[in-house]
Amino acid sequence: MFEEIQVKKALNRIKATSKITLPYHWDLNIYRGCEHGCNYCFAMYSHSYLEKKDKYSFAEEEVYPSAGEEKCAFFQRICVKTNIIEALDKQLGARSWKKEVINIGGVCDSYQPAEAKYRLMRKVLELMIEHRNPVTISTKSDLILRDYDLLSELAELTYVNIAVTVTTMDEKLSSLLEPLASSPEKRFSVLRAFKDTASVTGLHMMPVLPFLTDSSQNLDKILSLAAECKVNYALPGILYLRGETRKHFFNFLELNYPELLDPYCRMYKKGGDSRTYKAELYRVLKLLMDKYHISGDYMKPMQAKFSSPIQLKLTDFF
Repeated sequence: MFEEIQVKKALNRIKATSKITLPYHWDLNIYRGCEHGCNYCFAMYSHSYLEKKDKYSFAEEEVYPSAGEEKCAFFQRICVKTNIIEALDKQLGARSWKKEVINIGGVCDSYQPAEAKYRLMRKVLELMIEHRNPVTISTKSDLILRDYDLLSELAELTYVNIAVTVTTMDEKLSSLLEPLASSPEKRFSVLRAFKDTASVTGLHMMPVLPFLTDSSQNLDKILSLAAECKVNYALPGILYLRGETRKHFFNFLELNYPELLDPYCRMYKKGGDSRTYKAELYRVLKLLMDKYHISGDYMKPMQAKFSSPIQLKLTDFF
């Protein structure tokens, strides 16, 4: 279900945390909710409505407490920010704006199925070209190829990072985990398409799911394909389970993989993960990344574009 809404601001300042250092400080989400239906999605919490008189006017910080909504509302109720272009143009044109890197789709995939209807990303990219503003985009959809022309043009003007998230090469498992996302092969077609442009390309192996996508065969296959696509970097990250995501994912396991309920309960007793398991997983990942000569340095390409590098280590994501 699509619900058209109005927003006061397009760009949202990302609150700094002591755990993760990000190479950008601004998010742009043109939708709320995501049709991809990823059963491990960290952003399910974000779909609780604020108790305001004007339910279509949102605060600058798009962080919403859980209000016990139905578990699939985030996937089924898609809010479309129909005035996002006007709001974005106003912010990018402000004298105070310093052309900082904007992370597009940090909460909701900008190339989810709704985008095929509303085509807001093309207008967003046209504005980015007009203002020569650097961007980073992460997606699980090959719909991004529709905008190949605009992204290629923007990459000639400023920094453009295009990252694709791949969790498994098993299409059957992918269809269960990420029902409406593009197939793993189609996602790699995105990386192949952009490898010869001025864009920086990256692979996000997030999350790695214990006992489901963590086999050395799966990880090896993903990274070998990433190497063939000549990605600039790869960023893996283990599954974390909190709040609404934890409840939803355990329900998913009970329905599809009941034999994994006990192992997951033991591993995620306090919402975290086993230190021993985690250490072994990252040891294997490092060996594979070394094998395929894939960097874990997200910042190196950005540092080549900007004179004031931001320090970021691969371990910041773990």
